[in-house]
Amino acid sequence: MDKNKQRSLNKWLREQSKLAKRWLLIAVGLGVFSSVLLLGQAALLATILHQLIIEQVDKSTLIGQFAGLAVIIAVRALCSWGREIAGYRCGEQIRLYIRQLILDKLRELGPAYIKGKPAGTWATLLLEQVEEMHDFFARYLPQMSLAVLVPFVILIVVFPVNWAAGLIFLLTAPLVPLFMALVGIKAADAGQKNFKALQRLSGHFYDRLQSMTTIRLFDRTKAETELMKGASEVFRSRTMEVLRIAFLSSAVLEFFTSISIALTAVYFGFAFIGELNFGGYGAGVTLFAGMFILILAPEFYQPLRDLGTFYHAKQQALGAAESIVEFLETDVASVKSGNTQITDSNAITIKATDLEVFSLEGKKLLGPVSFDILAHQTTALVGPSGAGKTSLVNAILGFLPYQGSLTINGIERTELDLANWRQHISWVGQNPLLLHGTIRDNITLGKQQVSDQAIQTVLENSFAAEFVNQHGLDYAVSDRSGGLSVGQAQRIALARAMLQNGQFWLLDEPTASLDARSERLVTQGLTQQIEDKSALIVTHQLAPLQSVNQILVMQDGQIVQAGDFATLANEQGLFQQMLSANQALSQHNDEGNLDA
Repeated sequence: MDKNKQRSLNKWLREQSKLAKRWLLIAVGLGVFSSVLLLGQAALLATILHQLIIEQVDKSTLIGQFAGLAVIIAVRALCSWGREIAGYRCGEQIRLYIRQLILDKLRELGPAYIKGKPAGTWATLLLEQVEEMHDFFARYLPQMSLAVLVPFVILIVVFPVNWAAGLIFLLTAPLVPLFMALVGIKAADAGQKNFKALQRLSGHFYDRLQSMTTIRLFDRTKAETELMKGASEVFRSRTMEVLRIAFLSSAVLEFFTSISIALTAVYFGFAFIGELNFGGYGAGVTLFAGMFILILAPEFYQPLRDLGTFYHAKQQALGAAESIVEFLETDVASVKSGNTQITDSNAITIKATDLEVFSLEGKKLLGPVSFDILAHQTTALVGPSGAGKTSLVNAILGFLPYQGSLTINGIERTELDLANWRQHISWVGQNPLLLHGTIRDNITLGKQQVSDQAIQTVLENSFAAEFVNQHGLDYAVSDRSGGLSVGQAQRIALARAMLQNGQFWLLDEPTASLDARSERLVTQGLTQQIEDKSALIVTHQLAPLQSVNQILVMQDGQIVQAGDFATLANEQGLFQQMLSANQALSQHNDEGNLDA
C-alpha cells in the first residue's frame, strides 16, 4: 500500500471517529485523570518508603497515607473500567454507522451489482472487515492522545525533581514511535493481503456450501476439497504473516522500553553511591526523588508501549478500510435517483428508443433496442439465455445505467424518483425469496398498517389461503423458504406482490419450477391480477403467451422479432425455432409420463 493511499485511508478513518467524539473524549479524559492520580500514587509510595527507610518513623503514623494509597488505586481501577466502556461505545457507534453506509450503498447499487460477487465476499465486507476496525476506534485512537498527554504530564513533574532523569525520558521516548512507523508499513501490506485472502475464502466456502448437493451428484467432492485446502492454506499463511509482525513489534518495543527504564535505574544507582553528582540541581539525589522517578519510569513508557500494542489495530483497520472505501466510492451517478414522481399511476407506459444498457463497470450488455410497453397491455420478453433479458429488466428497474432514451410515462428514467417508481411495481420472480420470519412478515415485508382482512384477501386471490389457513399467519418460515414447498413459497410471493398492488407487473419466470397444479394456480392468480394493468413477462415457456398483446424476441442483446403470438409462430425466425423446441420437449415429457 503506497503512502498516499495509506494517508487517505487514515484520514477517512479519523473522519468517522468524529461521530463518536463524545465517547472518545471521555476515554481520553479518564486516561489523563488516571495519570494525575498516578502521580499522587507514586508520591505517596515514595514518601512512605522514605519515611520508613531514611527517617525510620513508626508505621502506625502512616495509616492515613496507606488509606490514601488504597483509595487512589481503587479510583484508578474505576478510571480504567470507564475507559474500556467509553472505548467500546465509541467503536460500537462507528461500526454501526459504517455498516449502515455499506447497506445503503448496496441498496443504491442494486442486485445487478451485488450478484457480481459471491455472497461470502459481502458477508466478509459487512461483518469481519467492519469488526476489525473496532480496536482502532476503541483503543488506538484514545491511546494516540494518551501517548502524548500522559508522558507530558509526567515530564512536567519529573523535570523539577531531577533534570537528568527527565532528559533520559525525553531522549528515549521517540524510539518507540519511530520503530512503530517502520513496522507499520509492512504490517499494513500484510493486513491488506490477509483481508483479500479472507474474502476469497469466504466467497468460495459459501458458494460451495450452497452447491453441496450438486457437488455430490457430480462426484466433485474430492476436487472441491483440494480447492478449499488451497484457499485455506493461503489464508493461513497470510494470517501467520500478520501475527509474526505483531509479535516482532511487541518484542522490540518491550526491549527499547526495558533498556530505557534500566538506564534510569543505573543513573540513580550510581547517584546514590556518589559516582554521579548531577541532575538534582546541586541538592543531591534523595531516596524520595529516586523512588518517585523510578516508580514513574515504567508508567512513563506504558502509554507508548500500549500504543505499540494497539498499533497493529491501526494497520488492520487500514487493511479493512481499503476494500470498504473502494466499495463506498463506487460510482452510482449512472443509476442515481432523480426527484420526478409519476403522476398518472393508473396507466404505466414504457418507451425505449435506441436504448443501450451497460454494466456499472461500463461494459455494454445490450442494444441498441427500441420498443413500447403500452398501458393496460401485457408484453412478453423471450429469448435464449444470455440474450440480455435480465439486463433490460434491471435497466427498467433502475439498477443499471443506459444510453439512449428509456421513459416511464414520458419521464426519462434517470430523472425519476426510483423509490416512487418502484412503489408502482409488483414483482414475482422465478425463485421467491422468503425471509426468516412468519408468513405474515413475508407477505407484509415490514409494513405495519396492513389489516388481517387485506392479508386474507390477497391469500385467497393467490390461492395460498388453503395452506396458510392450515398453518396460520404466524407460522415460522426459515431462510431460503424452509418449511414451505416451492409452489407454496411462490404463492406467498404472489400474495406479497398483490398486496403491493402495483400498476406495472414484472414477472420473471414465475412458474418455471412449479408442479402442474401449482403452475395452474399461480397462472390463474396472475391472470386475474394483471388484467387492465401494464405487465412485462420474462419467460421461456411460449405456449401460455397466446393471449398476450405483444411478444419481444431477444438474441445477442438485440430485439430480433416483435409481434403477437400468431404472427411470430408463422414467421421464419428465432421464435418459431424456440416454439418447435418447446413443443418437442412437451411431447417428450408427455410420453415419459405415459410410460411411467
